Amino acid sequence: MYRAPVEEIAHTLKHVTGVGPALQDGRLGDLSEDLLDAILTEAGRFATEEITPMRRIGDEQGATLKDAVVTTPEGWKELYQRWIEGGWNALTGPVAHGGQGLPMSLAIATFEMWNSGSMSFAIGPTLTMGTIEALEKHASEELKAIYLDKIVSGEWMGTMNLTEPQAGSDLAALRTRAERAPDGTYRIFGQKIFITYGEHDLTDNIVHMVLARLPDAPEGTRGISLFLVPKFLVEEDGSLGARNDLFCASMEHKLGLHGSPTCTMVYGDGFSKDREPGAVGWLIGEENKGLACMFTMMNNARLAVGIQGVAIAEAAYQKALAYARDRTQGKAADFSGKGMAPIIHHPDVKRNLLTMKALTQAARSICYSCAHAIDMGRVSDGDEAARWQERAGLLTPIAKAFPTDIGVDVASIGVQVHGGMGYIEETGAAALLRDSRIAPIYEGTNGIQAIDLVMRKLPLSGGEQVKGFIAELRAEIEGLRKSNAGGFGKTADKCDTAIDDLEETTAFLQQAVADGRHAEALAGATPYLRLCGLAAGGAWLVRGALAGEDAGRIALARFYAENLIDEASALKRRVIDGGASLAAADAALAS
Repeated sequence: MYRAPVEEIAHTLKHVTGVGPALQDGRLGDLSEDLLDAILTEAGRFATEEITPMRRIGDEQGATLKDAVVTTPEGWKELYQRWIEGGWNALTGPVAHGGQGLPMSLAIATFEMWNSGSMSFAIGPTLTMGTIEALEKHASEELKAIYLDKIVSGEWMGTMNLTEPQAGSDLAALRTRAERAPDGTYRIFGQKIFITYGEHDLTDNIVHMVLARLPDAPEGTRGISLFLVPKFLVEEDGSLGARNDLFCASMEHKLGLHGSPTCTMVYGDGFSKDREPGAVGWLIGEENKGLACMFTMMNNARLAVGIQGVAIAEAAYQKALAYARDRTQGKAADFSGKGMAPIIHHPDVKRNLLTMKALTQAARSICYSCAHAIDMGRVSDGDEAARWQERAGLLTPIAKAFPTDIGVDVASIGVQVHGGMGYIEETGAAALLRDSRIAPIYEGTNGIQAIDLVMRKLPLSGGEQVKGFIAELRAEIEGLRKSNAGGFGKTADKCDTAIDDLEETTAFLQQAVADGRHAEALAGATPYLRLCGLAAGGAWLVRGALAGEDAGRIALARFYAENLIDEASALKRRVIDGGASLAAADAALAS
């Protein structure tokens, strides 16, 4: 049974990401340390007691589709109602529309707990959070007045409609079309696939954010517009009116996330028989500039997916740890009891468990640091705001990719710790591995995140943003050297070497991009992103361990440095030396 690690989450927020100093300086509004602790404690209780028991039901029953109607697993509708009644959907929402206006870092911390409880359940509200931000920033005041209150409260949910059969990551290829109507609205026609919670029974209305192309739009991504398309039209008094011309045509049968309906949505097929075909939509932002509006949703969604990796890793670690303490097998040198030893005493199992915990905490630090950068960019002004916004931009691809990769790694190790029982569905370890596998894929594959990091984020401020980031990581290790704290072993030397590798590799890639050697730079993008995550994770584990000099956190930072971070040197060589062999390997693929 998962139990929310509230103390570790609070420690990471306050002492690793910078939320603590921001609270002391009064930069996070009315949020105080006491209120932060209270919110995290109640969120932990809800995740542990309310959501987690529903995980197996969601996995085994799944969502079902019949006659274009999706039914979620037994008890999920009631769970969702309790969740919104607790105010959780409104946590970061705009105060003017019933939200609490709390920081993104706090929301991401709670979303970690929701996803550890059930990733299938939590992914729906994740997209609603993105819908709120897109509407708040880009919608007309009229649309905000009609929709935002109910979406912020959670009474209605939101979706993101990008992908089409022929247009996955390449949105320039999308074909869904929008036609202007005389009344200022638009009629939407087309098909979207892989739409999370595109149809369900949790709320009375679903507000779809749909990318489409106008007849006279420019080619490529410059000709994409964003539209709000509700399942039900809304009357002037705010009540629900006629059914819009859209429906769920099919639902995917997936490896994991069985409780989450993944829908094929059809727009403008004559589903609503009482009028002319065409789903009624309203423009968000300006015509042909919809991609910028959608990226408001996607950037937050990428961080929210990153925290899914942390969440699955935490749940897998807890399950493996509990099993290793209970399962007995063989003899162990450090076990003095009678009979067979609990397998946690065997060095290989112990190494696996420490690897799981260390990677999880490193990934948590990265996600929370990205969320804090978003918060500081919002509450700062001028050059300071620009620096924080760039830092959030730099960290976003790392915070999406590194944690979701380790989510898969840690869930897989969790199955291994269980041995044969891990391969049996009854233990739940396999379900976590199945659920984890989508996170490196959706909201922009991790390969795309690596491209974004190398081609778009390393050049920020002429390279000064990443230079400052690396300098800050190095300062953490210098702080360790000056502290004279005991128990760290070779941590400082190992972390310094990893940061050296990161600095050298960064310079190599920046030069490759500057010289126009883009293929060479892109060949090393994915290993470079992992190198960034490893180096940052090591420095931030040190920072967390030095705060209070906790023996357990010191031991974990040392294990990470002396057992895991050496991978950085191999990654450096892969980035610098591996491009040529990649280019020469086409013959191997052709054979």
